[in-house]
Amino acid sequence: MRFHLTDDQRALRTGVRDLLARRYGREALRASVDAACGPGPGSGAGAAPGAVVDRGLWRELGAAGFFALRLPEADGGVGLGLPEAALAFEEAGRALLPGPLVATHLAAGSVPGAARGTMVVTAFDLGGPLVTYLGEADAVLGHASLPPGEPVRPTDPLTPLHRVAPPSPGTAYDGLEEYRDEGSLLTAALQLGGALRTVELAVRYAREREQFGQPIGAFQAVKHLCAGMLVRAELARTAVYAAAVTADPGEIAGAKLLADEAAVRNARDCLQVHGGLGFTWEADVHLYLKRAWVRAEQWRTVAEAEEFLAERV
Repeated sequence: MRFHLTDDQRALRTGVRDLLARRYGREALRASVDAACGPGPGSGAGAAPGAVVDRGLWRELGAAGFFALRLPEADGGVGLGLPEAALAFEEAGRALLPGPLVATHLAAGSVPGAARGTMVVTAFDLGGPLVTYLGEADAVLGHASLPPGEPVRPTDPLTPLHRVAPPSPGTAYDGLEEYRDEGSLLTAALQLGGALRTVELAVRYAREREQFGQPIGAFQAVKHLCAGMLVRAELARTAVYAAAVTADPGEIAGAKLLADEAAVRNARDCLQVHGGLGFTWEADVHLYLKRAWVRAEQWRTVAEAEEFLAERV
């Protein structure tokens, strides 16, 4: 089975990367962080949190077909498949683009306006009473209305959380079983993008930062950290791409497991390479780690993936 990208797939990946670089580069990322929680510790932090979903960019993504990639052309979509969606979501993960991207993509065929990016759709994908982006969402995937919720201090400043009241007897928080595999795969693709980006950040810093008259990348310990990061990211890439092609539930669970591990451990190792700088608010490393922690709890956790795979053995 061939997993090499076609010319069209490479063009799609380049197009999404260029769009996000133009509309959500590092300056926009840091502006989002400042809007969400103030300019940071020691710099007047404590301002009232603001919206983190850029509605204008959301509509641009809709116009570019990001949310309608897998919707049939007869229904106004692009008519592509999971492999192409995985590539697009990988780029969104690489850019740390905030917002309920997976839920809105999955809602393209059922929630009017989701495919065009005029609606922000979230989901109960955390397996409990917490829901992301509830304060900015127009709909909840699989639910008829938006439930009321209380804000909860988030781990990731760009992933606001609300806690909703317990569901009534006989109902469930999520209602997402039909979307579980696709949601897991697309979230794995987001994690993959983050894992690959932290490799780039670590290698670039290791080349630039000097100690004892030479780049720290020349030291064996740093080389080993960067090499381990690359191996984890490439292993996750292979698993995500294969699962996107086969759409096998077991392979999707394995891809989510490997992508979660790569995203979290790579962000930690990237922080290690950056040393003291990595612990500062101004560095972007902590943002990748915090986002990876949140995504590791979405759609299917590591423990759930392990149990699912064990049952299939």
